[in-house]
Amino acid sequence: MLSAARLAATLLLLALRAPLPASAARPIVASAARPIVAAAAKPAPADAAATARWLAAHNTWGVLSTISSDLSGAPFGNVVSYSDGVTGEGHGIPYFYLTTLDPTARDALEDERTSFTLSEFPLGTCGKIDPENPTCAKLTLTGKLKLVDLQSSEADLAKAALFSKHPEMKDWPKNHHFQIFKLEIENIFLIDWFGGPKPISPTEYLEYGKDKALLKSF
Repeated sequence: MLSAARLAATLLLLALRAPLPASAARPIVASAARPIVAAAAKPAPADAAATARWLAAHNTWGVLSTISSDLSGAPFGNVVSYSDGVTGEGHGIPYFYLTTLDPTARDALEDERTSFTLSEFPLGTCGKIDPENPTCAKLTLTGKLKLVDLQSSEADLAKAALFSKHPEMKDWPKNHHFQIFKLEIENIFLIDWFGGPKPISPTEYLEYGKDKALLKSF
């Protein structure tokens, strides 16, 4: 027979692994500080690529981490604004408007290796659960932070994406020499449910929705 301690541990594991409905595990509670953002478009936990793209499309800021040139190669994280497309047309690639007066851009110009982390919590769709709860989704994109050629058509897309979601950027000081950067994604880490990170390739992430127009709801 199982001891009382082992029986309790077994029951706890079964409870954590039980396929609870999303509404039970991720209650949606709005407040003035954390309004609900497009809750109806929130993907099911089983659709990892959709969840990753949903997080990228709905958030407007995240933590960008670089290899610090000022701290002998130690990691440096900074909260930055970004956009992956104009509202309703997320493309998945994060664009940033950065100045070398800030260490993030200086770091990237010396060492392009970068990670960018987003949380579902700021969207208000995690309800009252803790941000670390696995059902409150977390996405980290790693890759290389690169300058966008201002003469390219991509620069026009990036400006439209950034300025539509962050209008004040257009009026930031010209003498600060802001430049457009993008993250070239190489690896994706997503947790949106119990059971550890979900495997998503950059191709699955970037190609998601191209043949089904689902991203129009983001």
